[in-house]
Amino acid sequence: MNVLLVEDETRVADFIRRGLKAEGWLVEHAGDGATALEFLRDRRFDVVVLDLMLPGISGQDVCQRMRARQDHTPILMLTALGAIDDRITGLRIGADDYLPKPFDFEELLARLTALQRRSQAFSVQATNDRLVQDGLCFDRHSLLLTVDGREVALSEKERDLVALFMSHPRKLLSRERILNAVWGAQEDPMTNVIDVYVGRVRKKLGPYGHLIATVRGAGYRFA
Repeated sequence: MNVLLVEDETRVADFIRRGLKAEGWLVEHAGDGATALEFLRDRRFDVVVLDLMLPGISGQDVCQRMRARQDHTPILMLTALGAIDDRITGLRIGADDYLPKPFDFEELLARLTALQRRSQAFSVQATNDRLVQDGLCFDRHSLLLTVDGREVALSEKERDLVALFMSHPRKLLSRERILNAVWGAQEDPMTNVIDVYVGRVRKKLGPYGHLIATVRGAGYRFA
């Protein structure tokens, strides 16, 4: 498991980090909210252990900003023992669980494992409905494509092409397979319609257009 630990108390952070690493988990430590948000922009984590009281940007603000940008990484919030109102607020703004300080490491471990298990189950279910890669998200039911959260208009064939590529990440798709899947067997195999539409889709994917890679003499691969 890859964990982001956001904790400004050195003693507590060292205690958690040593324990999780002993379990074979990867741990990245951020001592304040601003650093945590930078990590979350650049990397993916299985779970975030988030202290409520942080210098600068508070744990509540970090949680709210994560959820506002559609980051659904599970959050275990660490709170003071008597801060019941803070716990309630944390859960309401998007935290998945909380653990009051001081705590037993075995309980922390059990809660993190449970969060990861629930998250994996949710991801399997969500994958059936949504195709996600980096900042791209294609919803199979609504047939909507969003690029970094912004909805992008697609024609029917462009939509079918996006769905085909995102359904087969890292797999080589021959021109014949793409033509049959999107246009049907009746289309002339010598046509350049695939090249034209791939070019259009790349433009609409914006900064992610490069994910559709040309494999010379073979077809295309969604990297």
